[in-house]
Amino acid sequence: MRLSWVQPEDLVGHELRQAEEDGRNASAIARRWLDAGGELSPALAGASPEQASPELRALAGDLLDELALLPGTTEPTDLAEIKSECPLWMNDCGSDEPEPDRVHGAWLGRAVGCLLGKPVEKIPRAGIEEIARATGNWPIRRYFTEVGLPGEIAARWPWNRRSRPTSLIENIDGMPEDDDLNYPLLALMLLERKGSGFTTEDVADLWLAELPAGRTFTAERIAYRNLLLGHSPPETASYRNPFREWIGAQIRADLFGWINPGRPGAAAEAAWRDAVLSHTANGVYGAMFVAAAVSAAAVLEEPMLWLRAGLSVVPPRSRLATAVRDAIVAAQEEEDWERVLDRLYDSHGHLHWVHAVNNCALVAAAVVHGRGDFEASICRVVAGGWDTDSNGATVGSLLGVRLGAASLPESWTAPLKNRLATTVGGMDGIGFDELAARTVSVAGKGI
Repeated sequence: MRLSWVQPEDLVGHELRQAEEDGRNASAIARRWLDAGGELSPALAGASPEQASPELRALAGDLLDELALLPGTTEPTDLAEIKSECPLWMNDCGSDEPEPDRVHGAWLGRAVGCLLGKPVEKIPRAGIEEIARATGNWPIRRYFTEVGLPGEIAARWPWNRRSRPTSLIENIDGMPEDDDLNYPLLALMLLERKGSGFTTEDVADLWLAELPAGRTFTAERIAYRNLLLGHSPPETASYRNPFREWIGAQIRADLFGWINPGRPGAAAEAAWRDAVLSHTANGVYGAMFVAAAVSAAAVLEEPMLWLRAGLSVVPPRSRLATAVRDAIVAAQEEEDWERVLDRLYDSHGHLHWVHAVNNCALVAAAVVHGRGDFEASICRVVAGGWDTDSNGATVGSLLGVRLGAASLPESWTAPLKNRLATTVGGMDGIGFDELAARTVSVAGKGI
C-alpha cells in the first residue's frame, strides 16, 4: 500500500496547478517533469498507482523546491497584513452570548448536511442528478438511497465506498464518522484545554496527541508530516504543500463562529490561528470567511448579512473574495439553481474539486438561493457537486445556528439518533445535546 498525499512524485502535478493559480510561470519545470516520465495531478486520487523510481522521486523533490522559489502574485497570509487589506473588517454585528438551542442546531445542521453529501462525494454534478432522478429524489429533498437505483447507473456513478454502508437512508443508524465532524470535536477539545487564547502551536500539539495520522488528508496530512519532520508553524503549511489553498481549513472553522455570536472578527482571528498550521492565503481566507459568517448567522436573520460579515474579513482583491461576490450575484440573478451552477462551473470548473475557492463560492450561492430555508439550502449545495459532504456541513451549520435545533426538520435530524461516531479520543458515541452543552460552556473561557 502506498501512502497517499505525501509522496514527492504525487505532489509535483498538484504544485504545477497551484503555480498556475498563483500566476507563477512553471512551464519549464513542467516540461522537465513530463520529459522524465512524471505525471500531472490525478483528478480524484491522492496518489498515482505505481511506485516511482528513486530517480523520479529525487527529481520530484528538487522540482518542488524550485517551484517554491518561483515569483508570482502575492495574497497575504499574515494576519496583520490581511486586516490591513480589509477596510470593512467587522468586529461586532450585535454580539451576544451563545444560545444553547442555536449551538445545538449548529451541531445537528453540520451533521445533517455532511451526511446528505457523504455518499456522493467525488461524484460529479451530472452523476448526482442521475442518481437522484432514478430514485425519485430530484430535486433532492431527502437522504440518498440505492433502493430502486438501476444497476447501470450504480455502475456508472459508484457511491463513495467508505460512506455508502452508513450514509444511505436505509442504513443510517446515527451519524457516522467524518472528518467534517472530527475537526469541530478537536476544536472543542482545544478550547476546553487551552481556552480562547490558544495558539497555532497548541493546535499542532493537539493534532499530534489526539488526531490519528490516517484520519488526515491533503493539506492536513502534509502539515502533520511536516511536524514530524521538525518543521514549525507556519512553515508546516508551506513546505512542499501543494494543497495549502484547498478546503481543509474551511471545514475546521465553524466552532469558532458558534462560540463568538455577533463577533465576526474574533471568530475569524481564531480560525486564522487554526488554519495557518496547514494552509496559506485563500485556504486561510475560506476558514476566516466561514467562521465570520457563522458568527453573524447566530445573531442576524438575513443570509446576505452573514455573507457580508464573512467577506469583511477576507482581502477584497483575493481570488476567494472575488469568487464569493460573483457567486452571490449569480444566485440573486438566476431563479433556476441549475443556471447558478452553470455560471459557477464556467468560472471555477478548472479547479480541483476540493479547492477552497470554488467550494466557498458554491456555499455562498446556496445560502443566498436557499433564502433561509434549511432543506432548500443543504440540498442545493449538495446538488452542486464538488466537495459535497464538506459543503453540506458548512451550509447546514450556517442554517442550523440561525434556526436552532427545535426548528430543524425532524425528517433530517431523527436518523442521527443523537449519536456521533468518531475516533477522536473519548468522544465516540457522544450526543449532539452534550456537544452543544460543552460548546456553550467553553465559550468565553480565557487563557
